[in-house]
Amino acid sequence: MKKKAAITHPEKIYWPEEHITKGELIDYYRSIAPYILPYLKNRPLSLRRQPNGIQDPGFFQKDAGDSAPDWIKTVEILAESTGKMVNYFVCNDVESLLYIANLGSIEMNPWNSTTSKLDHPDYIVMDIDPSDKNTFDDVIDVALTIKEILDQTGTEGYCKTSGSSGMHVYIPFNKKYSYDEAKDFAEILAHLVTERLPTLTTLERSLSKRKKNHIYVDYLQNRIGQTLACAYSARPKPGATVSAPLEWTEVKHGLRPQDFNIHNILPRVQQKGDLFKGVLGKGIDLQRALQKLGALQESE
Repeated sequence: MKKKAAITHPEKIYWPEEHITKGELIDYYRSIAPYILPYLKNRPLSLRRQPNGIQDPGFFQKDAGDSAPDWIKTVEILAESTGKMVNYFVCNDVESLLYIANLGSIEMNPWNSTTSKLDHPDYIVMDIDPSDKNTFDDVIDVALTIKEILDQTGTEGYCKTSGSSGMHVYIPFNKKYSYDEAKDFAEILAHLVTERLPTLTTLERSLSKRKKNHIYVDYLQNRIGQTLACAYSARPKPGATVSAPLEWTEVKHGLRPQDFNIHNILPRVQQKGDLFKGVLGKGIDLQRALQKLGALQESE
């Protein structure tokens, strides 16, 4: 069966201030496909559909339903919250990517694990989630503190903008450990960050309960079924920003999420290569890293 995504209403305005159309979004995903597909392949996807553009609050969709074409891969997973099976989209090729984007899914939100080993993530995620009163320089300070701790434990970490107000740091896991082990490692790391930046960071998840200028170091993204916008995903934000992988030398004051958008990310990747490739690499030695984290905790 021939795969071909039908593109509908490409003239529709998705970013009103910039006059960026749905067709331009589709063109972006077509061009960036070789780089984004490795971070989508064989992963269940949660869709946030905004078919009328970024000013449309949209709706969330997990189940592919009956309208998806036969050539799109899906996977059935039992939802613990409802006890029902959910038939998730899986995006393994260009036409599937374009089909999902054409639904109004501006951003791509994959699981941290693949269908071959759902309970074993490919990476740990540290989600740096600022409050309204924080600057992006504050976010950068948190990212650099995470990097400092990882360096002290000999652990690899890869950073990207979220495409919104925060940043993400990924640590390769290579399906060698469980989600619980990922979350435990991330929690220890988050505690160390808050100990080093007590006036800037918090582990309080609730916006209403945390101080207005505190950044939430979110380690709870390391649970099965949690999703974040993946590397190279567009975001429904002003400027048509993209979640952009970074070299650590670029993570410094003055960097802005708006520096990376659907119009300039492809030349950057063609020049620098895929800076996030190591996230899907061999993975860390968890026991060794935990021992070094523990030693850091005792010394602080």
